[in-house]
Amino acid sequence: MIASSSNRQMKQITALLKKPKERVRTGMFVVEGKKMVAEAPEGWIQKIYAAESFLQEGGAKKLLEKAEFEIVADHVFHAISDTKTPQGILALVKMPEYGKECLIRGKHTRLLLLENIQDPGNLGTMLRTGEGAGIDGVIVNSTSADLFAPKTIRSTMGSIYRMPCCVTDDLGETIRYLKREGIKVYAAALKGSVLYDSCDYTKNGTAFLIGNEGSGLSEEIIALADRSVKIPMEGNVESLNAAVSAALLMYEANRQLRRGFGGEK
Repeated sequence: MIASSSNRQMKQITALLKKPKERVRTGMFVVEGKKMVAEAPEGWIQKIYAAESFLQEGGAKKLLEKAEFEIVADHVFHAISDTKTPQGILALVKMPEYGKECLIRGKHTRLLLLENIQDPGNLGTMLRTGEGAGIDGVIVNSTSADLFAPKTIRSTMGSIYRMPCCVTDDLGETIRYLKREGIKVYAAALKGSVLYDSCDYTKNGTAFLIGNEGSGLSEEIIALADRSVKIPMEGNVESLNAAVSAALLMYEANRQLRRGFGGEK
């Protein structure tokens, strides 16, 4: 049993939780809690760590059978955990690797493109919502929040395992690549030229661009889109949360694919 937070493995967990460069160097990230460990795909978990008291919980044995595991003293587990109320189990998980090429699924490809999203909670929520809306993947530019940061991972509620996502160092070139592949790119902008639900998303592959929570998309990126679209605002509301805007666009595309453009909304 590991009884000290200065143990080499405990230090590695702390580094993976706090340092993006360590996650990149090792190709691993940390998930916490029974749900996140239970839903991890076969072969992704590198190692499991369980608090001593966790062994008394129902279902503990089944979870620990998923991979090699170590038992950790309760006080040490609490010290290394990134959550306020640890559930007593965490795992080191191998990062999935996707290229933008593998996200393209033909005529009905639907993607979410993100520029400079800063809130990891927003980012994780968009991955989770994207899975619910049936999109094929998420592409994030390199100045956005870390896909594998603890708060992002928690906010995905397991969608990080199922929603293909990748990081691009050049969002502009990625947009140009998608357009060459026949995908229409729509930028969500306050000064959009048309309402978001007036576009036909059924004829071609579709990618939605969502920008920074405070400043939105850069003018350079908006200029690369095929069209800019806006979400109507009533009252004195100036804009919506980035994750909410993304949800509206993704679910409109989902609705159109189910019922056809111009169908009952």
